[in-house]
Amino acid sequence: MYIIGENIHIISQKVKDALREKDSRFFQELAVRQIEAGANALDVNLGPRKKDGEEVFPWMVELLEAVADVPLCFDSTNILGIEAGLKKVTKAQPIINSTSAEPERLEKVPLVAKKYNARLIALTMGQSGIPVAADDRVNIALESLIPRALEVDFPIEDLIIDPLVLTVSGCQEYCPELIEAVRTLQYAWDPPPPISVGLSNVSNAVPRENRALINRVYCAMLMGSGLKMMIADPFDLELKEVVRVIEAGDASTPVGRLYLAISNRIAAMEEPSLEDVDVRDPAQVAIWKTVEILLNKVIYADSYLQQEAFV
Repeated sequence: MYIIGENIHIISQKVKDALREKDSRFFQELAVRQIEAGANALDVNLGPRKKDGEEVFPWMVELLEAVADVPLCFDSTNILGIEAGLKKVTKAQPIINSTSAEPERLEKVPLVAKKYNARLIALTMGQSGIPVAADDRVNIALESLIPRALEVDFPIEDLIIDPLVLTVSGCQEYCPELIEAVRTLQYAWDPPPPISVGLSNVSNAVPRENRALINRVYCAMLMGSGLKMMIADPFDLELKEVVRVIEAGDASTPVGRLYLAISNRIAAMEEPSLEDVDVRDPAQVAIWKTVEILLNKVIYADSYLQQEAFV
């Protein structure tokens, strides 16, 4: 699993404060810690930065490249700020996050990515927003994103399709469709472009105590559908253990065996089964209840772990 570390993110108050104070040491230490925890690249989400983006992005590149050799993923809607940052990159091939199928961005962003030899994350989202159905998201990739890359001679291996994770709290019906979109995109083009998702989006607006569990279970399900890249938290040791268990096929622990069974059933185009769950084990029961909400079998509520019924 290729992990783009998510922790340099403007949503964090510590990141906001460090940006305001131009605290280089904070960002350098955070970058090094993410890499030591297993991040293969670093997401740099500074928000639009409309007033100072063309100064902040180059500053961030210089301070991060002083301590890190991994790719930097510029996560912003400010294409001028991103371009200013790309001009300063001297190490690993950078990533732009992102374009979409909206005409203005699809016109401009791939050209910037090509100019600076950057990989490009492309969202399956058009002018009318994000479709629910897996096939509709795949069609955006096939009818808009990939054709635009071919039109400007952008390498398909550098085009990363993101079929868009949305929160189970409020967008629950999108969750199982995303699993199928990941599966289908691998067969929709030859050679297929890489696929990535923002994993933690699935637990946005969910109580903090439930977020990590939802992320881990969804990761197991998405790995079953073939996911090999994600923006995620490299500090989540239990998430990394789920990834290890599935990649190694390690069924040596009860919980690991359940995560592996969930992933394997998804890989076989089957639904996860209650037969794989030891209902005497509270940890396995919590995982199973999470599977049910992510498959849209049980209506999500913040108290879903307290619900007793099984589907």
